[in-house]
Amino acid sequence: MSKRYDFSQALAEADRCLLCHDAPCSQGCPANTDPGKFIKKFKMQNIKGAIRTIKENNILGGACGILCPTSRLCEKECASALLDRPIQIGKIQEFLVRYGNEIGFQVFEKPEPVLEPVAIIGSGPAGLSCAAELARKGYKPTIFEKMDEPGGVLRYGVPSYRFSKEYLKKEMEDIIHLGVEFKCSHPIKEEGEAEELLNKGFAAVFIATGLWDAASILKEKPEGVYNSVEFLSSPHTSGLDKIQNQVKNKKVAVIGGGSVAMDCAGYAASLGASDVYLVYRRSFGQMPAELDERMESLENNIHFLILNQPKAYPTGDKGKVSGIQLVRTELSPARDGRRRSPVEVKDSEWILDIDLVVEAIGNKAFEDSNKLYPNIDIDGKKQIKASLDNCQTTKSGIFAGGDIVRGPSLVVNAVQDGKTAAAAIDSYLNIGRGKNE
Repeated sequence: MSKRYDFSQALAEADRCLLCHDAPCSQGCPANTDPGKFIKKFKMQNIKGAIRTIKENNILGGACGILCPTSRLCEKECASALLDRPIQIGKIQEFLVRYGNEIGFQVFEKPEPVLEPVAIIGSGPAGLSCAAELARKGYKPTIFEKMDEPGGVLRYGVPSYRFSKEYLKKEMEDIIHLGVEFKCSHPIKEEGEAEELLNKGFAAVFIATGLWDAASILKEKPEGVYNSVEFLSSPHTSGLDKIQNQVKNKKVAVIGGGSVAMDCAGYAASLGASDVYLVYRRSFGQMPAELDERMESLENNIHFLILNQPKAYPTGDKGKVSGIQLVRTELSPARDGRRRSPVEVKDSEWILDIDLVVEAIGNKAFEDSNKLYPNIDIDGKKQIKASLDNCQTTKSGIFAGGDIVRGPSLVVNAVQDGKTAAAAIDSYLNIGRGKNE
């Protein structure tokens, strides 16, 4: 993670703002956090006003300031890039939220819950965003979370070296202050249980479970092969000491080329692995991870084994993984602008000796989605069908958003889905209320 700004650095960066009338940076934020407005306020020394702008537009403004790929969102639209370089919007945003936490500035007054109860399934970014928005409107949101603690991917899917759990605690305190109720260790997993909530006193339901079924290369995995969910959540599920003992002074291979793979590699390095390898079947330039994430991995001495395809996991004593059987690949010729595909090179197999493997090749919806949501349309990937315009599913009163609808996406997109769902639920219940009057 890049070094955080202090007050003088953040203000100096904000002073570079050109105060564009149309604020193209604000148009580049999926969650409408409005950087043009909060940077202007900060530049004019209205610090609390700047913090208020962020938090009122994005309850997870601190998390997004740290985790967003701002270089291809708001910063990509920054007009200052035409003169020099774009303003570091994410770092200013992170500083302002952190500063607000340090001085104890509470943006929100606690609202009076006078409207209907709403159930939210999942406490990741989409669920938290929806709950906060509904609470501010006067609803009584209850979040059902299967894990012991709330936060979803922010707690269980992002390593602490990137996003401190103390930081998450502060964001959660803002949401709890709004009156959101949490029911943790409470999975909604039985057939039709989500829909049944409508018959248990809840006026609407928002499904924001995310994608927690990790894809695997082989059906049968030997001991010592983890998926990304297991590995990144291990400090909370099996204990930090246990995973640290498995990683420290050991050789670790991470398979994949996306942001999650970079997180897994960085996490392994932070736990004291002697060597960390990133294995990817395509080229460095084709890796889905942001360039700054890849460069940070290189700076942390992560070894990139590009153009290599895993084929099998040799095992040693007691069936534990001892290496990865790899085959070298090359990229097929470019055709009609399509992405070049990896092709195995004949007679190029080799073995990488390894102590632990992490597969970070993507997450998917659970196979039993059709059974879990019997009256809601599910697509071919087992994800819920819902409109991105209003998060409405094919079942009246049931809304859905975040990765369970979009597929793997950004935290900021999930935040926006939560805001969209809250507005749609409010509209839906207002219409119903009007019919009953």
